[in-house]
Amino acid sequence: MRQTVGMRIVVSEFMSLDGVVQAPGGTKEDTDGGFRHGGWSMRFFDVDVIGNAFNELAQHSDALLQGRRTWQVSAQAWPKHRDDPFADWINSVQKYVVSDTLTDDDLTWKPTTIIRGADLAKDVSALREQPDGQLLVMGSASVARALLAADLVDELALMIEPIVLGGGKTIFPDNGEARTFELTSVTTAPTGVQVCRYRRVR
Repeated sequence: MRQTVGMRIVVSEFMSLDGVVQAPGGTKEDTDGGFRHGGWSMRFFDVDVIGNAFNELAQHSDALLQGRRTWQVSAQAWPKHRDDPFADWINSVQKYVVSDTLTDDDLTWKPTTIIRGADLAKDVSALREQPDGQLLVMGSASVARALLAADLVDELALMIEPIVLGGGKTIFPDNGEARTFELTSVTTAPTGVQVCRYRRVR
């Protein structure tokens, strides 16, 4: 039986075949744990398939949720170097950043609201009580994992890429809980990436 929710929570990730989501976009994006494959997804990017997938997600999303590191990388990249519909969306959309260190003075990329780590589940649950809309989580492995562990994710949009990385950060919790998702669409890019959409079955 599906539970009716208001604002839907959608998690979007670039993911390797072995489930790694760490540092897909740049060599220095996230080297935690000695990770040395930063930027691994770039050679598989396809403008038509993957680019369109992100544009579609943006068109249907009313807010963006990111962890501190992802938010800071995005804040540096998008306003200065991009001029396209996705850039227009990400610069103007309501943003939420999960951080225990940022202050309001740090929020130069507006509009942005800080969510403290201890309040993540509570604040996202409150957002889900809104009558409609969609909140998009991009990257931000620790945030995605926490939301999955709390069963607050309504959909996964995964760009599954033809590479094995041998270890790194994943979004999947290891709490022993089994949760079912329904595959709703698959699109294959010429680069071998599978763009898969999964809806939570409650």
